[in-house]
Amino acid sequence: RRGTAEPSTGAPEVSLDWRMEPRDASPTPDISGARTPTLAGDTTAEVAPDRDERRARRRLPFAQIFLAATVLAAVGIGGWWAFQTGLLKTPAERDTTVPNPPATVESEDFIPEAEAPALLPGQADAERNWITVFSPENASQVAAPADTSAEVMEDVSGSFLRIRSGTSGSAIVFDVGQGVLEQVAGRKATFDIVARAEEGQETEMSVDCNFGELGDCGRKRYAVGYQRGDYLFELDFPNADPGSGGTIAINSDFSNQGKAVDIYEIRVSVAE
Repeated sequence: RRGTAEPSTGAPEVSLDWRMEPRDASPTPDISGARTPTLAGDTTAEVAPDRDERRARRRLPFAQIFLAATVLAAVGIGGWWAFQTGLLKTPAERDTTVPNPPATVESEDFIPEAEAPALLPGQADAERNWITVFSPENASQVAAPADTSAEVMEDVSGSFLRIRSGTSGSAIVFDVGQGVLEQVAGRKATFDIVARAEEGQETEMSVDCNFGELGDCGRKRYAVGYQRGDYLFELDFPNADPGSGGTIAINSDFSNQGKAVDIYEIRVSVAE
């Protein structure tokens, strides 16, 4: 509604203008980027895309950690199972049988007494050209140490030297002349010890040799019964000057029980 006042003389002009405006004429807010309000109980409301992305980004590190832990656990379990079942071992390590290493021989491993079996008496060739090394007639060529004995005796079988080693295992030593060694040098020789055990006392005698520059014979062992027999061994001698005589040492009882052996003769022959 409008009213106009009449002008009066000498007074300023006053204009009154009344307008009716709507009560709800305030500016309309821009809601283009706002979330749609959700009423209680409304299950159809949607979450804005930017919030979903933030949640996805927060879940991604946890998923990666969980996957890595799962893989590591699987690898660990697999490794433990392989170790327990022996899959990581070499064929040699899986072989539980007793190993058979190649045999090696060292100087201290060789014990002639334990390695060499007792030899049985042989049969000497009566047709060979024998050289006498010892006979009871030259008993002076025999040396008997303290607890041993050597005695010339005779019975229906002939003359012999009964030797007896003591409990110390000392041997009776027979001299081998230098002339004998000069005849066998450079040749193959056969030695023959003609012997028997004391009656009712079978024994095991051992024989050692020392031929100076021509070497030795090692240790020989013989099972000796009461019957007279030939106890033989062969040697290949180097072609050298012996320089001196040698010796043959006989232990009458390898078990050191004092059993005796009767020596009839020691002789040697060379191959033609």
